[in-house]
Amino acid sequence: MKRILFLLFAVGLAANMTVMAGMSTGKVRKETRFLTDKMAYELSLSTQQYNDAYEINYDFIYSVRNIMDYVARGYEWALDDYYEALDIRNDDLRWVLSDAQYRRFLGAEYFYRPIYVTGGKWSFRVYINYPNRSLFYFGVPYHYRTYCGAHYRPHFHHASYYRGRYTNFNHYSAPHRVRDQRVYHSYRRSDFGSVRFRPNTSMRPHNAPTRPGHSSRPGASATRPGTSRPSTSTRPDTSRPNTSRPGTTTRPGTSTRPRPEASSGPNRESGKTSNSSKESSSRRNNSSGSYNRNNSSERNNRSSSRGNSSRSSSSSTRSNISSGQTERRSSSGSTRGNNTQSSSRSSERSSSSRR
Repeated sequence: MKRILFLLFAVGLAANMTVMAGMSTGKVRKETRFLTDKMAYELSLSTQQYNDAYEINYDFIYSVRNIMDYVARGYEWALDDYYEALDIRNDDLRWVLSDAQYRRFLGAEYFYRPIYVTGGKWSFRVYINYPNRSLFYFGVPYHYRTYCGAHYRPHFHHASYYRGRYTNFNHYSAPHRVRDQRVYHSYRRSDFGSVRFRPNTSMRPHNAPTRPGHSSRPGASATRPGTSRPSTSTRPDTSRPNTSRPGTTTRPGTSTRPRPEASSGPNRESGKTSNSSKESSSRRNNSSGSYNRNNSSERNNRSSSRGNSSRSSSSSTRSNISSGQTERRSSSGSTRGNNTQSSSRSSERSSSSRR
């Protein structure tokens, strides 16, 4: 029994710690994008208005993410903090939206008062009208992953960063604060009528989360980077899902295909020139090959004639030499015969004289 009670106590403590942890930064970005996407769709926001509305909604959701659990449990100070953050957010949007856009914004309570509590849990009203949480009409804002509250009011002496930013249209005449309205109690019952608020909880405790309008988040900047943002002339409607089906107008038709008469003229000339160059190169190669072949044949003929001539000359010289040698031999033999004859004659003369 003690073990079961201990396990129940541990589970309850873990659940309480989970509630106290609030939303993560990634969850804040997703909720902010979904809310801003539906505002841009219904209010026809431009690209710059879409990005600025994302910043304002991000600052609002980030400020109330840790106090809504206290609101759901019935703490008066948390409820006051929520409406203070809501008034700051709605006043910033007044300087971004035109007069007509802001009036439509006030007429949609899931934009004007986006959070409510039911069954002890808080949620966003926009999911009642748009239950498909994966449906987005526009792409992510250009600073979806980088914005961290640099344009929140504490960084600009508690004045709106967006005041005077849009001068090409008229704004709503006066600030529209929820707590200053006559129907505030009806708004409160509509938003948090299911919550039973505890008595003597209007004083803010010392360990409560950061109060709206006071922030220690990084990213404070005194200059306005207005030059790096998209212009107001175009709407962020380039990436709408389920709204712009690929029809016949977006498909590449036959008219976009290049005609062979109009677009292939220079290609033909280039082809001709390339073919002529190829033919000339082949002719050059053929001529060079035939010329080389002729030269090689002439060289072979010349070498053969030279070999033949040298052989004939050598043979003739050899025959001449042999004939000369035979002539010399015959002459020497004749001389030798004449000498023998003369000697025989002289001997005969000598013998006759002796007689």
